[in-house]
Amino acid sequence: MRAEEFLTSSEKFHIELGLRRILRILELLDNPQNGMNIIHIAGSNGKGSTCAILEEIFVQAGFKTGKFTSPHLFSYTERIAVNKRPISDTEFNDIIEKIALFDKEYGIKLTEFEILTAAGFLYFREKHCDIVLLEVGLGGRLDSTNVIEKPIASIITSISLEHKERLGDTIEKIAYEKAGIFKKACPAIVLKQNKGYETLKNEAVKKEAIFYDTETVDIKNGCACINGEAVEFGLCGRHQGENLALALKAVDIVNKNGTLNRNVGFETVKKALPRVKWRFRLESFEYSGSKILVDACHNPDGARVLAEYLNENHKGQRIKFIFGCLKNKDYKAVLGQLFNLDELSNKRQKTDRELCFYEFNYPNALKYREFAAELPVEIKNITRKTEDPKKEIARGGADLTVVCGSIYMLGELFKDFEP
Repeated sequence: MRAEEFLTSSEKFHIELGLRRILRILELLDNPQNGMNIIHIAGSNGKGSTCAILEEIFVQAGFKTGKFTSPHLFSYTERIAVNKRPISDTEFNDIIEKIALFDKEYGIKLTEFEILTAAGFLYFREKHCDIVLLEVGLGGRLDSTNVIEKPIASIITSISLEHKERLGDTIEKIAYEKAGIFKKACPAIVLKQNKGYETLKNEAVKKEAIFYDTETVDIKNGCACINGEAVEFGLCGRHQGENLALALKAVDIVNKNGTLNRNVGFETVKKALPRVKWRFRLESFEYSGSKILVDACHNPDGARVLAEYLNENHKGQRIKFIFGCLKNKDYKAVLGQLFNLDELSNKRQKTDRELCFYEFNYPNALKYREFAAELPVEIKNITRKTEDPKKEIARGGADLTVVCGSIYMLGELFKDFEP
């Protein structure tokens, strides 16, 4: 694809926070972001799941729904979708080419994500979307999506220590950056259990946003407890109750404010929730005759959620992990969540877990030599490098194989596989 070659060129394929460049290109494109009904979503974990829940609800309610998410699994076109259908290759190439011409003519020097953000806004305007779900790329305050003057709601999902080199080294600093998407007189939605709750609430008050908080929805046996009723829910893990609570609060606010001219009823929500899917988030299926669980846990908090799920659902089973990550991830803390170091250090107790590290094909992927050099000795003793994860899965030797880590690695491994 012409567009993919352009986006991954050395000139574009980097991160540079700031709003100057994105505002300039949007101005040249006649500000396609203005006048849209946009729900803006930031956070460390759960943004994609929250988008997926809202997408299914609004699509089932009959609204033309745009969704902008990142990163992608298999193709850039996944990031820009309307009614769950990704933009076509032809449309994507045409829009990227249009933006590239402006970029070159005016010397803007857009980054990859800024180009994609502008492309998303253009496409959603062309398709006359009733509502757009807009996921922040990194942080919030200086993210290129933060050009929305009047979002119909801003949501902050779970916050954890991530991207510390860019966002700050405390929960409070990171929460401040995330709260940068709050806007005056616009709804701001936060979970009461959010680690950055107080900072988020204070920032909402400072910005004169309309602050709403909500409680986690209880998830049990594949059902969500809503209004005292057990409703089948398509996403696995108790933590999804946090994302569901935020999504439902957003729907309530949109209904209350009459933004879409007609309400989304509870029967529509009940119809939508069993259909919600979000690839590679605690997703189980069989592959090469083996049971596998795939999860894109990319930071310690995501690994904590995965560890809790395994302890609740696969306790006592032999588990083989296939893991790979990017260089800038806190992989030692991730592995600390997945493995019990006290258990591993006890010579008399044999562990039921092993770790296979994979060097996947990506510019910033962590190499095994760097990985092994930083490992605690307890984990190093049960770790080996694998050259072919698919053969590793087929080889078996465990009750469950967990393939986890970078979403880029998962996209590479399962590109041609449909469960």
